[in-house]
Amino acid sequence: MRAAWPAIRNVCKAWLLLVGLCAVLGAFGWWIAGYRVASIFVFCGLLLGVAAYWFADRVAMGMVGARELLPGEAPLLHSSVERLAARAGVMKPRLYVIPDGFPRALSAGRGAMHSALAVSTGVLGWAAPAEVEGLLAHEIAHVKNRDVLIQTTAVVLAGSLLEVSRLGGWLSRVLLYVMGPVAAAFVHLLLSARREFEADRLAAALCESPHGLADALLRLDQASELVSFVASPATEPLYTINPFAEEGLARMFVTHPPVGERVQRLRDLDPGWRDKLRAA
Repeated sequence: MRAAWPAIRNVCKAWLLLVGLCAVLGAFGWWIAGYRVASIFVFCGLLLGVAAYWFADRVAMGMVGARELLPGEAPLLHSSVERLAARAGVMKPRLYVIPDGFPRALSAGRGAMHSALAVSTGVLGWAAPAEVEGLLAHEIAHVKNRDVLIQTTAVVLAGSLLEVSRLGGWLSRVLLYVMGPVAAAFVHLLLSARREFEADRLAAALCESPHGLADALLRLDQASELVSFVASPATEPLYTINPFAEEGLARMFVTHPPVGERVQRLRDLDPGWRDKLRAA
């Protein structure tokens, strides 16, 4: 039951989000012109929810500039994803690549039967095989726990709110001051740092060792300190770690726990790792 609880929790969040959206739109429609307009607004809310459920993963991949990676382009990577997905008991995610030297990985989708996983060319070029496997396992753990359903929805909606602020012309800065905190509050309402700890723990089990992922987290953290990363801050929840400098607008969207704490928790899953290292 403990293993299934994260998925159940995320499905409940998704239903609450849909009901809340329809309730807000219905109340607004009732205030404007009564029952008929309220019914139309609720119906539009349902359509929006269905569209987000089916297409949010494609929108998220478009937001980060990813393209689908065909099996013939990276057979070993596809084989690793398929093996880890089989261990987790989920359908193999569609694999994408981000043509960017900054090392990062992310996942999006709606759950175990329909998801997408993306890695950047920086990960494939810098990380060791065990580290790549750890990152893949972490993202597949998000798929298993259905974190991707909430993460993707939150990112797409928050990103849309930020884009709305650009439509204001000379009012864009004022709109950004309004829309930015609203979008960030929405993200934090849906997402907690606990999801990352649970995904780390499951990834360690899938890899039968916590150290590949722990080393990968350290490598990603070092890269984020050396190279600046520019993208929509609303995409922060999708990544394995927070790749943004915690300043300005990006600071409001931080949903990941500190890398040091995550690494320590992973090392604690194998208490004798120091002795093994000395023996080697």
